[in-house]
Amino acid sequence: MQIQTIALILQYKNNTMDVSKSAHRLRAMIDQAIEDHKITRSEMDMILHIATEDGHIDKHEQALLDQLQDMIESKMVKVVP
Repeated sequence: MQIQTIALILQYKNNTMDVSKSAHRLRAMIDQAIEDHKITRSEMDMILHIATEDGHIDKHEQALLDQLQDMIESKMVKVVP
């Protein structure tokens, strides 16, 4: 995982006052995927919808999306139908 992504995730966890509601919703969905070690295509679509629903992906949302992508690429989270 990139150092910048880790730093943003730590900032997210330590300073949730500046985090958008959509970032909180993203975190919940991504945490569930991490716990399950799998994510469906429909869950991925929902995550992308949440991230883009306000027309802007903020730095916290981007860090969460990067984290999920890293976990999918490293096979820590598996994409299932």
